[in-house]
Formats: sequence, structure tokens, C-alpha cells
Amino acid sequence: MRGLSRSSFAEVEERFNAAAGAADLGRLADDLDAVAVLLDNEHGLRRNLADPARPAEQKADVVRILLTGKVGEAALETVVAAVSVKWSRPADLADALERLSVVASAAEAESAGRLDDVEDELFRFGRIVEANPSLRMAVVDPAVPADAKRGLLDDLLRDRVAATSLRLITQLALYPRGRSLERGLEEYGRLVAEQRQQLVAVVRSAVPLSEEQRQRLAAWLRATYGRDVHLNTEVDPRVLGGFSVRLGDELIDTTIAGRIEEVRRRLAG
Repeated sequence: MRGLSRSSFAEVEERFNAAAGAADLGRLADDLDAVAVLLDNEHGLRRNLADPARPAEQKADVVRILLTGKVGEAALETVVAAVSVKWSRPADLADALERLSVVASAAEAESAGRLDDVEDELFRFGRIVEANPSLRMAVVDPAVPADAKRGLLDDLLRDRVAATSLRLITQLALYPRGRSLERGLEEYGRLVAEQRQQLVAVVRSAVPLSEEQRQRLAAWLRATYGRDVHLNTEVDPRVLGGFSVRLGDELIDTTIAGRIEEVRRRLAG
């Protein structure tokens, strides 16, 4: 993505990060990919939703009518954010949703401690299909029904690779979006690798943070650490008030419970 689309993607990604915190990441990945495929297939819909001359709220209303009840709340919020900004070309709208689908899958793998495995498995599967022309043909041939491809990949890979790897490989086999399988695997592998460059913060608060609070906290952390920060939020009544943020070994504690404990330590000293 270039120019306008790049800045728009950064804006949508912030909304995505806020929505993804409490979401089922696997479902979020599937939902966003399904919407990207829908936009690829329905050119008129894609043009209308990416039309910069149409009011953002009007396009958001169309998305809500089409998708409410069909995708999860996190995916709906992300798509609404995507159609509310401007893109350099209509295809960038679908590209952005596909990319965020992969990011959601990578975040799922990261939470399961399988991110390194996924990166390696995507690479190795690319090499396997390169060395096996008959397997490659069965996976990429458009004449082979989608259910047959899904079944083949499931038989080959289930219990042998991470669930995230199977999802991403199947996604590429069924919806290549104009790319070769090898190129798609390479792109997905790069996006998964980039996930490791993102800091992950665990935020504990007495009550759920609002979307505005999440966005402000993420923006502050990004400015402080010079990198994007993914927020994993936990509600813990024991903190009493305020919130704490843990990034690796570093703790930022503004909770009432934390302040009480600090007073106790000082009195004991």
C-alpha cells in the first residue's frame, strides 16, 4: 500500500487492535477473510464502499445492514472503520481486511506460544508443494472443489501443524486472490514475522476499558516505546481502581491496590 492507503491502514489498524483485545481471534481472522473475499467477488459493492465521494456514515450503515449477525462484533467494528476512511484504490480495502485477518491469526498463534512454529510451517509447506507438483496441482487447481481442497489439507496437516498454520494455508488455497500459492505463503510468512516486532502489553483494570481509553493507552504506549503495542486486557476487581500495564519485565502500576502496597512497603521500611 502507498500514500493515502498506507495512512488509512494505520488508522484502521488502531481500531482493529482495540476491537481485537477481547475477541475470539480465530473467528475474527475467519470473518475478516470472508469479507475480503466478498468484496473481491462483488465488484460493485467494493467500489461503493471504497468510494471517497460517499459519506462515511452512509457506507458504515451499509456494512452494518449487510454484516450484523453474520460476523462477530470485532470484525464488524473493523470493517466499519475500513469503509469510513479513504483508499488510493478500491482493491486496497479488501487487501487491508485480508492483511488484518492474517494479523489476527498471528496474534492467536502468539497467545498460544506457537508464533515461531507458524512462521516455520508456512515456509516448510511452501517448500513441500514446490517439490511435489501433483500436490501443488491438487491444492491450486481452480477446477478442484473447495471442499475437496479443504479436506485434503485437513488430512495432510491436522495434528501436524498449528491450527493457525492450517487456517492460513487453507485460506490461500481456497482464495488465492490472484497470487501463486508460493507468493501467498511468502506474504503471510512476512506478516506473521512482523507480529513478533509488535510489543504485547497485559493491561489489568477493575472494570473494562472503553474503546476511547484503549486507543489513548495504545497511542501513549506507542509514543513511549516507539513501537506498536497490542493490548491484552484483563478485568480484575482486586486492583480496586486505575490500571496496570506489564510489558515483558516492565510494570507500570497506577492501581489503587498498587499504591496501597507501596505505602505498606514504605511503612515497613
